[in-house]
Amino acid sequence: MSNRFVILHHQLDNGEHWDLMLEHIDTLLTWQLSREPVSRDCLPIAARRIGDHRKAYLDYEGPISGSRGVVRRVDAGVVEIESLSPDRCRFVLSGQRLKGRLELASRPGQWVLTALPGANKEG
Repeated sequence: MSNRFVILHHQLDNGEHWDLMLEHIDTLLTWQLSREPVSRDCLPIAARRIGDHRKAYLDYEGPISGSRGVVRRVDAGVVEIESLSPDRCRFVLSGQRLKGRLELASRPGQWVLTALPGANKEG
């Protein structure tokens, strides 16, 4: 069975960000992105690791409880996680917009989402 991913646009009263969520076992590994990852060409993007989310967010759009804004799905598809450690996650996305081999890596003070060579499924 394939794992899924979703990118949600999270609109708040005081700004916006994008959440990249990767299905892994019974949860969604989640990073907050500073701008929308529309394609591999727009990378690298600054990111921040935030708490894992419930898998219900794979299919959810709408208001977040506690007046924490509204989310809208901007991309979704299949993810293959190649490797995962506390400071690095390498994976291949097959989404409608974002495709290919990517990496989230912890650098001093932040995470960064970058494109990696190989398995580039952009069409």
